[in-house]
Amino acid sequence: MLRVRCLRGGSRGAEAAHYIGSRLRGVFTGWVQRTFQSTQAATASQNTCAADDKAASPVPKDCLVCSYNEWDPLEEVIVGRAENACVPPFSVEVKANTYEKYWGFYQKFGGQNFPKDHLKKAIAEIEEMCNILKGEGVIVKRPDPIDWSVKYKTPDFESTGMYAAMPRDILLVVGNEIIEAPMAWRARFFEYRAYRRLIKDYFNSGAKWTTAPKPTMADELYDQNYPIHSVEDRHKLAAQGKFVTTEFEPCFDAADFIRAGRDIFVQRSQVTNYMGIEWMRRHLAPEYRVHIISFKDPNPMHIDATFNIIGPGLVLSNPDRPCHQIELFKKAGWTVIQPPVPLIPDDHPLWMSSKWLSMNVLMLDEKRVMVDANETSIQKMFEKLGISTIKVNIRHANSLGGGFHCWTCDIRRRGTLQSYLD
Repeated sequence: MLRVRCLRGGSRGAEAAHYIGSRLRGVFTGWVQRTFQSTQAATASQNTCAADDKAASPVPKDCLVCSYNEWDPLEEVIVGRAENACVPPFSVEVKANTYEKYWGFYQKFGGQNFPKDHLKKAIAEIEEMCNILKGEGVIVKRPDPIDWSVKYKTPDFESTGMYAAMPRDILLVVGNEIIEAPMAWRARFFEYRAYRRLIKDYFNSGAKWTTAPKPTMADELYDQNYPIHSVEDRHKLAAQGKFVTTEFEPCFDAADFIRAGRDIFVQRSQVTNYMGIEWMRRHLAPEYRVHIISFKDPNPMHIDATFNIIGPGLVLSNPDRPCHQIELFKKAGWTVIQPPVPLIPDDHPLWMSSKWLSMNVLMLDEKRVMVDANETSIQKMFEKLGISTIKVNIRHANSLGGGFHCWTCDIRRRGTLQSYLD
């Protein structure tokens, strides 16, 4: 999860329309950036969209969906599938989110299945993960298997699909509401289809079901000339607030949001733009406050391997990607922990992610965490915190782009809506 389309025709009227449209888009993009992008964005969002004191609407008694944070006791979860997973075509947004050493892989295998033997091992690992979750008393649901190699076409683009491996990327549960993210990769346009059977069941149990505005994913959503040649380029562009996605229309991946009761934190990334964040802010107000936070990250995409909240006032903060607004959390009395350097070897393929999947853990409750069986350093860190580790090996599943948090979407946690930032 590279061509530039020009306006057809050559009339001066068309050229003028294209010029005016470009200027208007530039003005709008500038307005959005001025409105949202600053080192005080998180505080500003708190001031402008502070929740009122009234309690949120109670969750229906028989509703199967209820989750407010990342650590209350986990009762039901969706776990993704690696079956039929396909390499996404090497489009501009995929290039911007992957590292140069893997570009040849995408160019060669885009639109085809991931290597068969690797996929087989990943499938077995996730099955074992599901069995362990069930053994811990958690109800496990799975998306439907789909042939992701089928080519599809919209009025704006053509693509093949990718997978239904990472439900955290596409689904966000806030209270008793399931929000389907619009996504930003063309290869993930129809990914929601794998989850529709489950979501309908949850809806029939009383859950709210919202689908965010689906982007057209036209060429205008992407900076077709996004200049990536090195890690240094990425650092410069990220520092300037420049990303491959534009402000042409709202887009976001659910995995760029992380929940702590009334406060939800989000980053502007390669797949989540300010329009998408603003849509979420307006949609969730006034019960919830959406705060923009940012990091020294050359390639921001999904927040949970950079900033993972594991308990009330307890957060893992990636030492390689420090948070620019970290004082906001320290002043609120939060404990900020820097996890140890990952142990995953350099030669292990990570086609869509970094080694920091080691901190992409799943909390079963405040005192139990599902963690990589190979990452002994972070296991010791949790044990020092008084948190028991449930060790599971998903090393081959990591290659598809996610850790335990990514591979899951918690549907129900036993807890109530509270504020942890005030």
